[in-house]
Amino acid sequence: MQPHYIRSFFLDAFQRLGGTFWQREANRYKVTHVPAALRRGNHSGTATGAPVLPRYERIAFDKSLLNMAGKPLASFVCPGHPLLDAVIETTLGRHRELLKRGAVLVDVGDAGTAPRVLFAIEHALQDGHETARNVRRTISKRVLHVEMHEHGEPRHPKYAPYLDYRALEEGEPPPEAILDRPECAWIDAELERRAIGHAVASAVPNHLAEVRTARLELIEKTKAAVKDRLTKEVSYWDRRAYELEEDQAAGKPAARMNSTEARRRADALEARMDARLAELDREAQISPRPPVVHGGMLVVPIGLLDVMRGQGQPARPAVDTQASAARARAIVMAVERELGFEPTDREFDKLGYDIESRVPDTGALRLIEVKGRRHDADAITVTRNEILYSLNKPEDYILALVVFKPDDTHAVHYLRRPFQKEPDFGVTSVNYKMAELIERAQAPR
Repeated sequence: MQPHYIRSFFLDAFQRLGGTFWQREANRYKVTHVPAALRRGNHSGTATGAPVLPRYERIAFDKSLLNMAGKPLASFVCPGHPLLDAVIETTLGRHRELLKRGAVLVDVGDAGTAPRVLFAIEHALQDGHETARNVRRTISKRVLHVEMHEHGEPRHPKYAPYLDYRALEEGEPPPEAILDRPECAWIDAELERRAIGHAVASAVPNHLAEVRTARLELIEKTKAAVKDRLTKEVSYWDRRAYELEEDQAAGKPAARMNSTEARRRADALEARMDARLAELDREAQISPRPPVVHGGMLVVPIGLLDVMRGQGQPARPAVDTQASAARARAIVMAVERELGFEPTDREFDKLGYDIESRVPDTGALRLIEVKGRRHDADAITVTRNEILYSLNKPEDYILALVVFKPDDTHAVHYLRRPFQKEPDFGVTSVNYKMAELIERAQAPR
């Protein structure tokens, strides 16, 4: 999510809450006013002792932009920063009821007629520590998305799938009319329970395993370091106390420290080690909290809206049919194998790209978005998620253009760093001229 997803959210949400900022350098901002609503209250940032300031000389969302020659040092706005925490919590506080009420969004890339329901579910992990309010401490929190269909298993799309959808527009059928359609007859109150059940069965264990593995490894290393350092110090002061006792028994002149003080230091260090190890044991007591549904949305294919407008069938057939898209992915996967990589089709995981191609020697992943078009196509459409993901992973992301020719042959072009800037907030997709992209592209390598 860092830096482009977070920057896109923060700048828009901060303005909506009454904050003001100015861009001073590329992707670096001066915050001239932080509203009082963000500076008061028990936000997560202030709970850890870091206050929300009235203004910031510079903020940035990318670590590489924190230091700039001749310019003020920028604060790194990322998860855990008090200003970002305050913006998130205040936004949720004001609009949580809207999330629970739900929304209707339109998938303009789906020419079918089968609607689906998307739930936003928050899941948190806790350890054995207790906060001042006698609540177990949260160590990891994620928002999971669970997509429900009339037929088939629930899916767990990654990142922010709703960014690729738009709101209903004026003149389109209202939500009531859509929900009265036979295609929506399967949607009922049980869906939320099923979504939570899917999260508990699949997403939550993955979250727990991922966090627990990394955290337990770190805790064991910390325990070993604590035992090694403090055991040596305890042994030193134990030995020193014995030596001082021997000197006192032999009638030697008293040193600056007597045996009692040395023994006290050894005992204090031993108690300190026991307390620290007990603290680490509590950190290792990782358990999941029950998932909480924050909101839901009905995702309506553009094809269903076309049918409802009396056109009988979708008025705008998709530029990419599923068959041609699958053919383009198969071609690119064959190219990747020829180059010595190990590709995996991830199209239906909705990650922001279509293919993960593993580099055998290093295990690194090439992230490939595939667009297949006829030779006479003017443009390609790229979703917001695809653009943001490419900007977040510029070294790994490849746009693969597959051009289908009239004689049933094809040409494959690879374009690295295909997009230069993120779309404006609220833009769900952007059209790019095919000829200009191909001109910048190279042969696969």
